[in-house]
Formats: sequence, C-alpha cells, structure tokens
Amino acid sequence: MMQHVASHAECRQEGSNWRGAYARGRTGVKVPPPAGATRRAIIAPVVRSRRFVAAGTLVLALVSVVAAAGAALPPDLPPSHRARLEALAQAATVATRVEAEAFPARADVFRFLLDHPEFASRVTRVLKAARYRIWREADGLHLDDGWGAVGRFDIVYATGNTRVMYARGVYQKRLLPDIRGEAVVMIEYAVRPDGNGRSLIAPVVTGYVKLDSTVLAAALKVLTPIARAKADREARTLVKVFARVTRAIEEDPAGIVSDLAREPDVAPADLAAFRKLLSLP
Repeated sequence: MMQHVASHAECRQEGSNWRGAYARGRTGVKVPPPAGATRRAIIAPVVRSRRFVAAGTLVLALVSVVAAAGAALPPDLPPSHRARLEALAQAATVATRVEAEAFPARADVFRFLLDHPEFASRVTRVLKAARYRIWREADGLHLDDGWGAVGRFDIVYATGNTRVMYARGVYQKRLLPDIRGEAVVMIEYAVRPDGNGRSLIAPVVTGYVKLDSTVLAAALKVLTPIARAKADREARTLVKVFARVTRAIEEDPAGIVSDLAREPDVAPADLAAFRKLLSLP
C-alpha cells in the first residue's frame, strides 16, 4: 500500500532533476529554464501529483477488501437495499473479483465469525492476526482497520453461504486529503470435504467501491490495473486472516476462549454462544 507522499529528500532530488532536465532540454541542448520559473514552481506540481496518485490508491483501504465487476447481487436481496446497492455497483470506481484459496475449517465456526463481526474482530486481536476493530453504536456497526480507514457498515444480507455488506467510510492520513466513499462487499463460500474427514471453505470475495470525489475517481480509473491488484491483495489477506483464526480455534479452542474471557469488551452472550459451539464447559 502506498502510504507515504514525497518527502523533503525527494523534493531535493526533484530539484536536482529539474536543473538537469531544464538545462539540457529534450534534445540535449542546454537551454535556460522558463522565464520566471523557480525550483519550487516546478517541484510543487510534481509533489501534488504524487500525493494525488497516492490518495487514489489509498482509497482501497476504505474497506479491508473490495471487489467485483460482473458479479450479480443475490436475487432475493431485500428491495429496501437492492436499488441503492445496484446503483452503487453500476457507478463503481474500482471493481474486481477474487476466488481465494480454500482453507480447512469447521463450517459452523466460519459462519459464526461471519455473523458476529464484533466478536470476530476481538478474536483477531487476541491472536494478533489483524488490527481490525469493530464495535456497535446506536446507528449500527463501526469499523477501524488500524491503518487510517474508519466508517460504519451493515450486514444487509445473510442467507445460506452468502453475506452482503454495505460500508461507508473515510480514509484519513496525514498530508493527504480525506478520501470518502462507499462500498458493497459480498462474501460467498462453498463447503467441501478435504478427503481426510474435514471440511474446506472455498470463499469468493466480490464487491464494488465508489468514491465521492469525481476528480479522485477519474484519477483512480487511470490506475485501474494498480487498484485492481491492490484489491486482490486485500481480499486474499482477509481470507488468510480467516484461515489463521479458524486454524488457531481448532488447535486450541479452550485457550482461545480463556483469552477472550479476559477481554473486557467481549460481549458475554457472544462468548457463551461461541463456547457452546465449541462444546466447551
């Protein structure tokens, strides 16, 4: 992830490049700089340009993962959400689709984590598997990814092996303008046997991201290959977090529950339900 803009050292280097480039000209013949030009006048647009490109790329941190052009939303998505989500998908700034590598896990444990995002974020922190923090306020669920992206989201669809989430947030980073936008994320998964008496979870992460700023949106569309590659990495990272968490739960369920019980912000009802799911006393 591009997380830094041009430093003072880079500015000095740009100044050096300016002197050389303008002294030689395109033909190699030495020419004077444009009348009235200063090093700052030449450097400033370059630095702004770098920040602009960085801002466009960093919007992908609005959610841990973005995804997918061409993926149909569930046909039975509630009408109260369908119109808004379809409009967002059609106007998406960035889109991609990731069929992640299958990983071993109990399907009921994976489903529990999907349906209890607050609790799942506590598990990831206990295991130091991710920096996500999810909590509930009066207006719904809120997310802080630990890297500058904050916002609120809702699980608008949870049927069978499909979950659809809508998120609206802002990416805040020092030296960069706030980047605001919204996203639809859909997680689908299949459960199949691995041949050793266990189950494999095969997830597909899809969705759409739309920026509020038309200027940034236009810039990001120019960077579509970079943005899509970034989206793919984020999707695969999210799946790897699920894989690591479910593996840790399988290896030491009692230890995980004991650690969670010491966390002050874990909801007792969620912990009790999780303990029951794992058949722990």
